[in-house]
This record gives sequence, structure tokens and C-alpha cells, in this order.
Amino acid sequence: MRQITVLSGGTGGAKFIRGLRHGIVSGTLPGVPTDAEVTVVGNTADDWWIHGLKVCPDLDTVMYTLGDGLDTDRGWGRRGETWHLNEELAAYGVDRTWFGLGDRDLATHLVRTEMLEAGYPLSQVTEALCRRWLPDDAAGRVRLLPMTDDRVETHVAVPDPEAPSGRRVVHLQEYWVRLRGEVPAETVVVVGQDDCSPAPGVVEAITGADLVVLPPSNPVVSVGTILGVPGIRDAVAATTAPVVGVSPIVGGRHVRGMAQQMLAAIGVEVSAEAVGRHYGSRRAEGVLDGWLVDEADAGAVAGLQQAGLRAAAVPLMMTDDDATAAMAAAAVELVR
Repeated sequence: MRQITVLSGGTGGAKFIRGLRHGIVSGTLPGVPTDAEVTVVGNTADDWWIHGLKVCPDLDTVMYTLGDGLDTDRGWGRRGETWHLNEELAAYGVDRTWFGLGDRDLATHLVRTEMLEAGYPLSQVTEALCRRWLPDDAAGRVRLLPMTDDRVETHVAVPDPEAPSGRRVVHLQEYWVRLRGEVPAETVVVVGQDDCSPAPGVVEAITGADLVVLPPSNPVVSVGTILGVPGIRDAVAATTAPVVGVSPIVGGRHVRGMAQQMLAAIGVEVSAEAVGRHYGSRRAEGVLDGWLVDEADAGAVAGLQQAGLRAAAVPLMMTDDDATAAMAAAAVELVR
């Protein structure tokens, strides 16, 4: 397995990719040589424009994590960040300062926006930004591709008694950052998804892979939005590589983020088995060959196998790179 492709969201996906790369470099992944390459197809449906800047939270989290620049306490943004810009915007009475733009992080958004406005597509902009952040040594090379160069944004309908319809629609960032995911998500709407197309290299990275991995990212607004790009789900169905997923649900709860809220919005039970069945077996028009669950959910293995999936229960808490590499090794072994 020399070519591994990962369909990734933000924090969970980034931590998994870092552990995967650690396992490759250390030679602990079965059947994976130390010169294997990883292509990450990153979710861009979380992206939005704010204060005139294009912000790509999931792409940036992957970059910063692999480049050892992430603030691991927050799980997003730059380590050693300062907030003078945000303080000044608040002093001017500017709206939306609840979405913190750190001073270090600002440089990334400025460069990205300038390049986009000069006419470069997001895929080329991402490649340029990655020259700083992504390791490209002889072992464990990583390439980051946005899922699409087109503008796609996720919006969430939430209850609002004052609205004529009884609800209003907010951008996913407002739902998660300002509302903190504390109100029910009634509907998820991915604007622009039906009209977008995969970024250059994305389909080839999937169909030409030796292994495709769905990491423990949000199954609705991270991995789900990637699979929703026309052509990507078909590529996953068509690839000759095995496709394995890792559950983001442990013991009936998400480890981090808003998977519980988003699963509820689409009517899927918050459990490792239900998410595996939601993705489905490739033998039944789904996208998976194997599904890894945590030891706390070992009772789900039999049901997943009945649904046509190879399944196993192993520790899934990504406490450090070694633990994550062991989890990646178990995923490889499950479908190898």
C-alpha cells in the first residue's frame, strides 16, 4: 500500500492523519512501506468569507497539525496566538467578532484571499500554502487537496420563535462558534454542492489509491460533504482499493465536535453501528468495506458484519501519535 487517500474534516481527521504519517515513518503499519504517500482530500464546505477574507478551517487545521503549528488546547488555530486584530475590530463595533481571527492565523487568510482574487483556484492556493506547512521528506510525504475549487458552504436551520417560519438559517460557523451547537439543528443545507466539481487530482487520488480511509471526522458536515461532491462518491464506489472507516462515535457520544447534533438533523442514531450503516457497505451501494469501532462499542461488531461490513473493535482514543498510529494499523489490517 504505497498510496493512501484520506477524506478528512478538521480536528479529528487532522489528528488521524498525523498519527497515520507517524505510523508510516516508523514502519508500524502492516503492508505499508515507509515511503508511502498520503493524499488528503479536505472538506471545504465549512469555508466562509468574513471581514473580506476567505477562511478554510478544515484545510488550515490539517496544515497546522502536520506542520506542528496547531494550538492543540483549542483544537484549531495557531499555537502562541494573539488577538489584537479581533480586539480592534470589536472596538470599532464590527459585527461577527465572535469568530476569532488570530493575528498569526490572519496571515494565512490574507495570502489565500490575495491569491484567489488574483485568479488562482483554491487547489493551487492550497498547494502554495502547504509549501510552508506539510512535511515533504523522503518518508511519509503528504499532499493536501481541497475537495473542490468551487464555492460550497454549509448552512443549518435552527429554531427561531421570532421568525415568520419559526426558524432561521445560519452558516455552520455561526451555528458552531456563536451558538456553540447548543440549539437543535433542524436541517443541514449544503449550498452550491450540486453544482460543484472535484478539484484537480481528487478523483485520481481516490481511484488510484491502494487504500482509502474515512477518518473519525464528522459523518455529515465533513466526510459527508466531501462524498456529496458530484463524482467523489462514484470514485469511492469504483476504486479497486479497499475503503475503511473509523468511527467518530465512542460509547454513544461523539469524542469532539458536533457529530451528535448533525446526525440528529438527518435522522441517524448517534452510535458507532448506526454511522457505519449510514455510510453502508460497498456491496450494497454504500462506500465502505470495513468499519472500525471502539472497544466500548464491541457489541456493534456483529450487526455491522450482518450489514456487509468487515468490523473490529479496538481503542479509538487518539491520545498521542503512537496510539493513533496503532489505530491506523488496525484499520489497515481490517481490510488488507
